[in-house]
Amino acid sequence: MTLSDTNRAVDIRNLFVEYKTYAGMVKVLNGVNFNVDAGEKVAIVGETGCGKTTTVKSILRILSSNSRIPKGEIFFRGKDVLKMKDGEVKQLRGAGLSMIFQDPTMSLNPVFTIGEQMFEAIRNSGQEGCTRKDVQQELAVKALKETSMPDPERILLSYPFQLSGGMRQRVCIAMSLATPRDVVIADEPTTNLDVTIQDQVLKILKDRVESKNSSLILITHSLGVARETSDRIYVMYAGNMVETAPTAELFKRQLHPYTQALMRCIPRLSGGGVAEGIPGRIPNYLDPPKGCRFAPRCPRAVKRCHEEKPEFYDAGSGHQAACFHCEGGL
Repeated sequence: MTLSDTNRAVDIRNLFVEYKTYAGMVKVLNGVNFNVDAGEKVAIVGETGCGKTTTVKSILRILSSNSRIPKGEIFFRGKDVLKMKDGEVKQLRGAGLSMIFQDPTMSLNPVFTIGEQMFEAIRNSGQEGCTRKDVQQELAVKALKETSMPDPERILLSYPFQLSGGMRQRVCIAMSLATPRDVVIADEPTTNLDVTIQDQVLKILKDRVESKNSSLILITHSLGVARETSDRIYVMYAGNMVETAPTAELFKRQLHPYTQALMRCIPRLSGGGVAEGIPGRIPNYLDPPKGCRFAPRCPRAVKRCHEEKPEFYDAGSGHQAACFHCEGGL
């Protein structure tokens, strides 16, 4: 690690991930580069199936058993996650990183009370004194109050099925932030919630992360959510990061054709008809395109785009895009 990397909470370098299937090797991540600084809120935006969840699961080393990482490095606080022993990985998940999944029903065990599950998470956090029951109770109640949960003492005695979807998601947020965490990963945490609840949950998540001085990695398919929640945005397409910039800068100007297409998909409050979609579909990962993976859908693609994979071009102000057109070479 270099001196410039000392403030990095997470640093992924040239990461490749494949899945073994009956049809063959599915090549999902194609040399992903991604980083998050300490205390920074970063969003990963892209269509369903672009590899967003695979990227963050790689950090926690919770990929499915049929996965393979042929190349790449993942650093957490300067330590290579892929070289960690089982005990170090357990400590990483217990104290350094936490993840909020998009479906709270799948994240919570239906046969244990909320309190039992929160106490277990707190006990495994590695914080001094957290083995005591009174400390666990105090931290759990405090965490639930911070997520605006009414009557937290009653909630601790409840089972997941007795709570609404919004309440279950708040429990997951409280569980993730009951003890200090360096990085919180939220995988589309509002997907299964009513529109009226989504904004509340996102605001709570943002406020709690900021108050704990934790870093946030937010996965979302909504540029609107990313704009309200993040300091910086990565745009991901078919296993590649294609553009990154500070949030305000990205909304001011988009360099990659895919980001431009995503922007055109945002509904306009001023009207003007139905927002247009992006023609085509994500490529087949069994046999992905040789060059830029967006080339088959890109209206600006030329021969070089189909033959070579573009590297990141630095446009200044922390704005980078992986497109030959940005280099001025086309």
